[in-house]
Amino acid sequence: MFQTNPFSILSETIAPFAMQGFIISMIVLILLGTIVQMINHKNLTYFFNNAKKAKLSATKELGFGEKTSIIAKTAIVDIGTTSELGFGKRRLAHVLGMYGTILFWISSAVLVFCYTGEDKTSSETWSILWHTGAILTCLGGYWFWFFLRVDVSAEAYPWYRIIKADLFVLALLACATFGLAWSYTQFNGQIVFSYLFFTLFVVSNLILFGGVYWSKFAHMFYKPGAAIQKNLAEADGSRDNLPPPADAPEQFGLGIKREEPKHY
Repeated sequence: MFQTNPFSILSETIAPFAMQGFIISMIVLILLGTIVQMINHKNLTYFFNNAKKAKLSATKELGFGEKTSIIAKTAIVDIGTTSELGFGKRRLAHVLGMYGTILFWISSAVLVFCYTGEDKTSSETWSILWHTGAILTCLGGYWFWFFLRVDVSAEAYPWYRIIKADLFVLALLACATFGLAWSYTQFNGQIVFSYLFFTLFVVSNLILFGGVYWSKFAHMFYKPGAAIQKNLAEADGSRDNLPPPADAPEQFGLGIKREEPKHY
């Protein structure tokens, strides 16, 4: 199953052109949803105004090389390893889910555009990467959903409590789960279940990429920008108009040692 391209088998009933068109449509939905959200929520206006204020209060002018170095370091360390979460289970779950999702999406596009069709060869490598990406997404996502959600753990809500902000992670998990189930049933010749899971796979993709405006999907674009702006502000001395750190040592008292940190 892992070496088999599920889209190649699907091409016997659905034209590869239709699959390619579906992927392009999902990309368009991401762009439209993000743009509409940015306009309505005024995210770009906030970042732009914040950058102007920071520039006025900067104590040091950064050169091109310094800015490039800070941006590169932020992309590799802060964004690439989600260092803001510190060391622990929550960070590991996010890393698994993040890289699993990226691998799942990229390999989906590669399989559909490059290895699906009558005149196309097969690729065991990309097929394995597609399944691996889906599995990693499920591992990180279900670990986060059932055990690590901060609002649920800290505020004593049940694990099945669902709000609008959960749309992204649930739709993403549905895509990966139904994708794996579709691949398995298709490989084993279970036609009825294969069509059922494929339909659910398509619907979950429509919800995931069509619900960008209502979900946390667009945060994947905002957070890198916010992290870069924060590190640039610290480097040029503006510090986002916040006061500098105090010289006195941090004093928390014994209360903080009474219980090991579990939720955050």
